Amino acid sequence: MKIYLGADHQGFYLKEKVFAYLAKHGYDVEDVGDSELDPNDDFPDFAQLAATRVIGDTDDDPRAILLCGGGQGMAMAANRFRGIRAAVIWDAYEAKMTRHDNDSNVLCLPSRVLEDDEAAWKGIIETWLNTPFGNAARFRRRNAQIDELA
Repeated sequence: MKIYLGADHQGFYLKEKVFAYLAKHGYDVEDVGDSELDPNDDFPDFAQLAATRVIGDTDDDPRAILLCGGGQGMAMAANRFRGIRAAVIWDAYEAKMTRHDNDSNVLCLPSRVLEDDEAAWKGIIETWLNTPFGNAARFRRRNAQIDELA
């Protein structure tokens, strides 16, 4: 599984920690930016980079992790793209449910909430990466309906 990782200035420091964690644990991770802290950057740029990479990837299950202050902006921007199912997640239970029921392929993390809670963000990421999609007919139908809206 390929993981694309992006953040604006509010998520930059946590992104650096997440990148180091994923790389250390053998995940195939690509940082799509920002490469340095820029207080004037805009989250939609990084959401677009990650979303288009996920959509264009030929891997079986490409995913992205996006970070900004509250996670909401990244999710709103990423969800503009057909085939993207981005979710703002703040705990491991929601990480499990968004993977199992919704087959989310973009995890949006609220840096303001999680930056100082290493156990929480690690638990969220591991749960999200390791929970398979439930693949029930109703789940597939709903995802197809979402794609029709895009």
